[in-house]
Amino acid sequence: MKTRQLGPFSVKSIGLGCMNLSHAYGTPPTPDNAAKVVHKALDLGVDLFDTAALYGFGANETLLGPLLKSVRNQITLCSKGGMAGVSFPDGVKRVIDGRPESIRANCEDSLRRLGTDVIDLYYLHRWDKKVPIEDSVGALSDLVRAGKVRTIGLSEVSSQTILKAHAVHPITAVQTEYSLWTRNPEIAVLNTCAQIGATFVAFSPVARGFLCSDSLNVNDFTEKDIRRAMPRFEPAHFAHNRKLLPAYLNIARQVGCTPAQLALAWLLHKEPKLLAIPGTQNVAHLEENMQAMDVVLSPQVMQELQSLINEKTIQGPRYNPQGTSEVDTEEFSH
Repeated sequence: MKTRQLGPFSVKSIGLGCMNLSHAYGTPPTPDNAAKVVHKALDLGVDLFDTAALYGFGANETLLGPLLKSVRNQITLCSKGGMAGVSFPDGVKRVIDGRPESIRANCEDSLRRLGTDVIDLYYLHRWDKKVPIEDSVGALSDLVRAGKVRTIGLSEVSSQTILKAHAVHPITAVQTEYSLWTRNPEIAVLNTCAQIGATFVAFSPVARGFLCSDSLNVNDFTEKDIRRAMPRFEPAHFAHNRKLLPAYLNIARQVGCTPAQLALAWLLHKEPKLLAIPGTQNVAHLEENMQAMDVVLSPQVMQELQSLINEKTIQGPRYNPQGTSEVDTEEFSH
């Protein structure tokens, strides 16, 4: 269970999502502290690193490039384009742009920041619904032919879009939010990935921190914490969802693992070809996450977890209306 395939690459089943080393969940760590996390990941044998042009508006790739340079040939490096920071008179803003020329420019910028000649897996970060998916994937295919990208993937897309894209160029991976509290991939995407031979990559596998403990306090979120705009963390929904945690924590105690490890182990048991990319700013949490590969769950525990936390017991959609409009995934109604 510890090693799985990602297209032509063999990687550990748990990699490192690097987003929150640069933004998203409150104040990012200092460059020195972020470097400690990356170095510890390498010490622990992490061989899958996931970044994007968007993260920190390029700062994340700039951070990772020098840190990974000495091991570049021993790791699988993933990045994303089609959504990046664009400068406007009133500052840099996030823009979804899937035009071929923009994807090419995003990739060139990422290669430069990462200090590498080729990106192992390059995702379309969001499908720009103003651009046919075939056109955006055609641009990714051109990057493969040019030797700038080895394989391509998609993020936050529906089963139908995956099949359209795969008809243009083989899709190596599909990355979408997946955890006990976000089960949307089970509607169709997991089956479609199996159908075309793509690896499913789960981001936010510990439910954006919700499944790590019962001490998460929404009042502690900083102004720029992206969870402030997520309905599940609104007071009424969060109060309802927290009521599920005592039983969940009890299962973790019975299994003999931490709550975060339980969430990760559930995913790894759920899908034999799935990879998880939890992110963290904390070295101890990184060690904890990697140890989840050793946690064994019985069919009975799997069923208990699935019955306890699922699309019917969790309250609130995962994104607000703006966020929902920007993704192409099948969604459960809440």
